[in-house]
This record gives sequence, structure tokens and C-alpha cells, in this order.
Amino acid sequence: MLVPKSITTLRVYSRPQFASDLVAGIIVGIVALPLAIAFAMASGVTPDRGLYTAIVAGFIVSALGGSRVQIGGPTGAFVVIVYGIIQRYGIDGLVVATMMAGVILVVLGVAKLGAAIKFIPHSVVVGFTSGIAVIIFSSEVKDFLGLRIENLPADFIPKWRALVTHWGSVNPAAVALGVGSLLVMGLWPRVSRRIPGPFVALIAATGIATWFHLPVETIGTRFGAISASLPHPVFPHVTFKQLTLLIPPAFTIALLAAVESLLSAVVADGMIGGRHRSNMELVAQGIANIVSPMFGGIPATGAIARTATNVKNGGRTPVAGMIHSVTLLLITLFFGKWAALIPLSTLAAILVIVAYHMSEWRTFRSELTAPKSDVAVLLTTFLLTVIVDLTVAIEVGMVLAAFLFMRRMAEVTNVSSVTRELADGDEDEEDPNAIRRRAVPSGVEVFEISGPFFFGAAEQFKDTLNQVARKPKVLIIRMRDVPAIDSTGLHVLHELSRRYRSEGTLLLLSDVHAQPMFAIVRHDMLEDFGEANLFGNIDDALNRAREYLGQEPVPAPATATPTVAREAVRD
Repeated sequence: MLVPKSITTLRVYSRPQFASDLVAGIIVGIVALPLAIAFAMASGVTPDRGLYTAIVAGFIVSALGGSRVQIGGPTGAFVVIVYGIIQRYGIDGLVVATMMAGVILVVLGVAKLGAAIKFIPHSVVVGFTSGIAVIIFSSEVKDFLGLRIENLPADFIPKWRALVTHWGSVNPAAVALGVGSLLVMGLWPRVSRRIPGPFVALIAATGIATWFHLPVETIGTRFGAISASLPHPVFPHVTFKQLTLLIPPAFTIALLAAVESLLSAVVADGMIGGRHRSNMELVAQGIANIVSPMFGGIPATGAIARTATNVKNGGRTPVAGMIHSVTLLLITLFFGKWAALIPLSTLAAILVIVAYHMSEWRTFRSELTAPKSDVAVLLTTFLLTVIVDLTVAIEVGMVLAAFLFMRRMAEVTNVSSVTRELADGDEDEEDPNAIRRRAVPSGVEVFEISGPFFFGAAEQFKDTLNQVARKPKVLIIRMRDVPAIDSTGLHVLHELSRRYRSEGTLLLLSDVHAQPMFAIVRHDMLEDFGEANLFGNIDDALNRAREYLGQEPVPAPATATPTVAREAVRD
């Protein structure tokens, strides 16, 4: 249902709830202030762009979103991809890619594909999330230690080589402020959970650095003064060639935004006992990422930490998220000029804490005990994120996970000659529909497929059939354990039908379930097989074989149970 939660919640809105939303919104706005600035700087853009993102995108996500308590804005997940896009395509390229991602998100939501996002393998999500955390930490070492490095390389290994090479230029004052900020953020929750620790660390470190004139780099010394106003909307000029080059980054931004926002919404649902509208959430995220770049913003998505802060402080409707954006706007308008005094080592300390929580190292460690295929996907995604590129990491991780899944499905699909098992005495004695309980005429071969019959199992099926030493007069393929079939499976059956028809062998399909039968009918293959040669149970198939061989039919055993009748599929 594409109806924003703001519409449904405001129908029964009350004054006490507004009071709770007001307090929660102000607190979340204060929490978002240092994070918006820090994420923007880590992404390679000016601090004000982070504020614009939190203000504009945050308001749209709350006003149009499918979650009651979702808080939108810049997050650590985008740091790596944003930095890479700027290095390769510039700011205009980032703006266009973000808007393209917004369009993709809207299309996903309108197409009602929100639920499909949950099928992204957990090992892929943990792999690139942990990799992003490592990159964020690596990028903040320079400012945390106050190292004098004019141009810090973007790639992971050269970056650490430069950090080690310039280790002798450590700034003791910067280190002191950074360590002090970490201590404040770690210990402040014992004093008060109402006032966020990062905000206290920011104010304290800025005051100390300014009062004592410490020789540390600040936002002002690197970027100059922050504009105390919102910029006018601007649409960048872009060529068709640039659009085609930006398609992969746009899809990466869209995927990250979708995963992060829906994951945050699920976490919020667990905290408030609610249920979000995933498709509406994707539409809202898309609109936010279309509009925000026009005002100088960067990619935005649902922020788990800020959403949790909203819930813990009493926010229960989208009004709290809108107040959070208004709070940030007022801070920017009236106090933005003071942001130039913030020490970079303190912002680095804030991002170090973010990277620590984002790493989910306990989850990462536990994933290493998973099956080897999942561990391979995890480590591949992690290493590619850190060493190569996030876009490549997600693409390779998804493809590798898909191949491993297909391999597993192929392994669980079994094709066997149950006629041979009958002779060997290997078939299940307790199965009332077992071939052992039937009389199989001479010249009839029965093969059974167990599991989904898709392209991963097609070769196994062909290899098993090739094991038949003598050409049978009738071949029955039993499909009672085939819940689904794909186009490759249908193609194999089609080839088999033509081959055996030319060789004079009758091909019968038995125990055909609903989905395979629908697929056969939909692909106009019913006439190819012959409607009289498809059966809902093995007994009818065996009697058809006897009829073909000129023998009398045999009544079905009393214990037999039908699978799926052909007539039921027709109805």
C-alpha cells in the first residue's frame, strides 16, 4: 500500500504524542549534527552538504516514508561509494548518480519490490558493511592523529603506506582531543542518556581548542566558513555518455539505500511493535535522493542509530523525524558559523566510534563458523570492498552467492532410475506410492526427479538418462517431488520428447504438480508431449504404458494416494 505513515498516524494524533515527538525530534537533531558533518567530510565533500542532506532528505523520508519512526540522512554506508564517485566523476557526477538512484528506488517501490530486498544474502551485507567500517576507520587515522599528509591516497594499501610513512608528524594536541572525545563518548551515557555523547564531545573539544588556542586543524582551516543558509536548487548539466557511465554507481547507491533503510525500518518495528510499508519506504527514499542533491545534498537513507535514538526518546510518529530536520535547519541558520571551529580530530573520533559499531565484528566472527560457501562469500565481499571497490564487491558477492545457491539447489535435486532400485531392493518399503508396490511391465523404465528441476540440475538429468543401457519401449519420468521447473528444465523435456519420439519410445510424465503443469501449458508444450501422456499419479502412467504395450490395465493398490490430477490444473 503506497500510503505514507504520516497520513495514517496523524488521523489519531494527540497533544501528549506531539510533546513526545517534539522532545525526540530535538534530541535526534542534536545527535545528527556532528554525524552529518562527519559523514560529509569522510565522503570527500564540504561539511555543509551533510547538513543539507539531513535537513532536506530527512524531512522527506519522514513525511513520505512507510515507517512511523524512520530517521533519514547521510550514513556511513555511503562514505566509500560517494568518495569514489567524486574522485572519478566529480561533484556533478555524484549529484546525477544520486538522482538516478532516487529514480531507481521509486521504480522499485512502485513495482512493489520492497520485499525482494530481504533476499540479499546476509553474508554479502555483513561483508560490505564490515569492509566499509574498515575503510572509514582507515580514512580517519590521519585527522585523529593530526598527521601532516597533503594528499592521502584513496586506495586502502597506499593509504596505510602513507600513514606509516608520515607517522613521525603526529600532532600531540590532536591526539589529546581525539582520545578525550572518545572517553567522553564512552563515559557520558553514565551521566545522561538524554543528551547525546557525540554532541557533548563536540562542544567540549571545540571549547577547549578555541579557549587554549590549540594548534589543531579545524573545519574552518580546511573548508572555510559554513554557509548559514540553504542553497537554491540547482540541476547539473550532464551528457548522455556521462549518464551511461553513472549507471553502475547509481545502482550501487540505490541498493545500499534500499538495504539500509529497510533494515533500519525492521529494527524500528521490533522496538515499537509496529510494521512498516516497505514499498512506500522505497518511494520516499527515492524522492529524497532526487530532491536532496538539488540542494547540495549527498545520498541519504534510513539511519539505524538515529532511528533507535528517536524511539528511545519517545518518538512514535513521522512528526519526530520532521522536527529533527527543522532542528538541524535552525542550528544551521543561527549557529552554522560556529561549526568552523570544530576540531577535525574530534570529528574523526566520532567516526571511529561509528566504524566500530558499524563493523559488527561479533557478527562477522560468528559468520566465519557458517558453511564454507557462506564464508567464501563473506570474505570475498569484505576484501573486495576494502581493497578494490564497493560496487565491484557487491556485484561479485551477489553473483558468487547466486552461483553457490544454484550449486546447493542442484545438489539437493536428485535424478534416479527407480526401476533399477526396485531390482536392487533399495526403495522405501513404507512409501504407499513406491514403485515396489507396483508391477512394472518389461520394457518400461521409470526415472524419478526429486527437487526443483532447473538449469542447475539439467545436466545431472541428462547424465542419468544416458546410463540406460538399452532403449526402453516406454520411459516414465516421475515428478512427484518436483515443486517447480524453469525454462531449461522444460527445454530438456522438450528435447527428450522429440528424441524418444523419433526412436519409437513413448515418453510419459507422472505425478506432475501444479507449477510444472502450468509451465508446460504456458510454453505451449502440452501438444508436444501429448495430453494423454501426462498423469497425476504413477498408476495411471503405468496403465498407459501397458495399453501402449498391448497389455491389460492393473488396478491401483488400495494404499495409493493421488498426487495432482491433470483436471485440477485445468480448473
